[in-house]
Amino acid sequence: MPRSKNKVASRTRRKKILNMAKGYWGSRKNVYTIAKNHVEKGLLHAYRDRKTKKRLFRKLWIVRINAAARINGTTYSRLIHALDVKGIDMNRKVLASLAVENPKAFTDVVKFVLN
Repeated sequence: MPRSKNKVASRTRRKKILNMAKGYWGSRKNVYTIAKNHVEKGLLHAYRDRKTKKRLFRKLWIVRINAAARINGTTYSRLIHALDVKGIDMNRKVLASLAVENPKAFTDVVKFVLN
C-alpha cells in the first residue's frame, strides 16, 4: 500500500506558522524551520507577558496613588488602611485615575477618609 503524506494538512500547518511570522526580519519570515522557532518563542513571551502586565499596572497605580497621597499629607499605606476601615471599596485603578485626572476629587476622598 502506498504511503499517505496528507499534503493538504501539512501545507496548511506550515502556512499557519509562516502567516504568524509575517513582519519578522530576514529569513525568520519565510524559512519554515526558522520561522517555527521564532513564532514559538514569540508565543511564549506573549503568554508570559500577559501575566506580567497585570503586575506592572498594579505597581504603576500604587506609585501614582502614593504620589498623590503624599501631596495631600498622608502615605499610600495609611490611605489604603483608612479606606478599608471606612469600608470604601475603591480599587487601585480607580484611585490612580482619580489622582491623575481629577486631583480635587482625590483630595476630597482623602479628606473624607482621614476625618
